[in-house]
Amino acid sequence: MLYWIISLSVLLFIAVLVFALMCICFFRIFYSPRAKKKKADEYPTPEGKAYDPHREQIIKWIKEIRAMEYTAVSVVSYDGLRLCGKYYEYKKGAPIEILFHGYKGTAERDLCGGVYRCFELGHNALIVDHRASGKSEGRIITFGVKESRDCLTWIDFAINSIDKDAKIIITGISMGAATVMIAAGRELPTNVVGVLSDCGYTSAKDIIKKVMEDMKLPSGLLYPFARISAMVFGGFDPDKASPISAMRKCRLPIIFFHGDKDGYVPCYMSEENYSACISEHKRLVIISGADHGLCFPVDMKTYFAELEQFFAPHL
Repeated sequence: MLYWIISLSVLLFIAVLVFALMCICFFRIFYSPRAKKKKADEYPTPEGKAYDPHREQIIKWIKEIRAMEYTAVSVVSYDGLRLCGKYYEYKKGAPIEILFHGYKGTAERDLCGGVYRCFELGHNALIVDHRASGKSEGRIITFGVKESRDCLTWIDFAINSIDKDAKIIITGISMGAATVMIAAGRELPTNVVGVLSDCGYTSAKDIIKKVMEDMKLPSGLLYPFARISAMVFGGFDPDKASPISAMRKCRLPIIFFHGDKDGYVPCYMSEENYSACISEHKRLVIISGADHGLCFPVDMKTYFAELEQFFAPHL
């Protein structure tokens, strides 16, 4: 009898430990709590010393897009979430860029410079809040698995509600880059003429394990708990879709940007995505001295020149 009591106690302890680890992983990595409403005079910028030299410029861009005319837009995702965005029109009939922000970011914070860049290139800009971010509904971040399906919804919206003949470029930074890469591995409307991937990772698994290692945590031990928590609590498998596997199917023109000083998503991840991509029209641009998400602010001249040269034949 004592043997069975001890055995059941051990099993119960293990079950509680596993459940606790799953919960910790899920709430630390995938869950996005409702953000507090920002005051009118608040200008959220990314955290970290790497962004200090660029905060003034980012705040300037935020102020500019808040002052610009835009159309608030929304779509309903395949699983019933209301997703929100803002459409900034440079000129009717101009190419449309659909821009996706990074992990736990917002469209305004991460893509304010993108609107400026689009207008300088003569493009219209549709910036969107991912599910579980900004004004969009949802509480679970899926590292591009479900977000890539949302990308398809936004493409359909641009065609059906803005311009049926539009030439579309899907653009993303960090997790947004993963989102557009995964989408680019699927069958897309012919309106989509190109992809811009800025500091994207190779897979959710790779980046989650890398972050765990940065935190001095045993990624080999903990990642399985993170994956199971996503499947049980979030209804998705982070291993199901990955940018690098999508690149093995992508035939669209695609340009990759990455900073060689990126301390969050290592530069080699874009190099691996570039190598895996089967498109006949692809380019990899490494920006010297740029940390995560800072390729454009660090070297605007090169960024503009590379984009103009790469997309000119397709626009």
